[in-house]
Amino acid sequence: MKGHTQITLVISTYNWVEALERVLDGVRQQTVLPDEVVIADDGSSTDTKDFIDHIRNAFPVPVHHVWHEDCGFRRSVILNKAIAKAKGDYIIEIDGDVIPERHFIQDHVDIMKKGHFVCGGRVMLQGNGAVRLSHVANLCRFRLLRKMVAAIEPKFSERHVRGCNIAFWRDDFIAINGYNENITGWGHEDREMVYRLVYRGVKERRLKFGGIVKHIYHEAPSMDSKSRNYSIQRETIARRSTWCENGISK
Repeated sequence: MKGHTQITLVISTYNWVEALERVLDGVRQQTVLPDEVVIADDGSSTDTKDFIDHIRNAFPVPVHHVWHEDCGFRRSVILNKAIAKAKGDYIIEIDGDVIPERHFIQDHVDIMKKGHFVCGGRVMLQGNGAVRLSHVANLCRFRLLRKMVAAIEPKFSERHVRGCNIAFWRDDFIAINGYNENITGWGHEDREMVYRLVYRGVKERRLKFGGIVKHIYHEAPSMDSKSRNYSIQRETIARRSTWCENGISK
């Protein structure tokens, strides 16, 4: 670890124990472990709680389970609740359907820097478990190139933002009031949040040639809320907002 920076790995999940088990197996095998894992559970049945209770005592770091009632897709709400409980200075966030390569935490720690957030990529798996051909290059891990890319500090582009692989300083997240809980249903909660980080002066670092996660295949979620959520993001952009009213502060 760099200095005494405490790392919290936040994993969002909903009613898919089999995937969560594979994700946590990947976390267990990390070359550098996080200081804690916080599972942000968007209303799963008791199967998820029972599984976490079963593995918790044998896991190499503390595992905390933050749950709320299932009232539809409320990822922004449960992530705020999870990060409010986090003890780490630095938050690395993944979804409960991406398997981290064993150097995942190490690669994030390798490029973390004050005043910056990090956008990582993903490798898409097909239904048979094979890597999509278009994503094979994303499996490459090379420290020198990773450092070179991270040092560039490019002009921000939202297309690099993926909530399944993102990292930020907890203080920066609190300063913008976290995720906007007006965003419910699938889509745009991560990008809208990152725009507020950018407008506050937090710079982007891109994690390439490392920080690898493999996305387990599943059917696409409902996108009924995408248009409404995008309108909230557009308002944030128009106002260059650095704060949302309905956020983590409550």
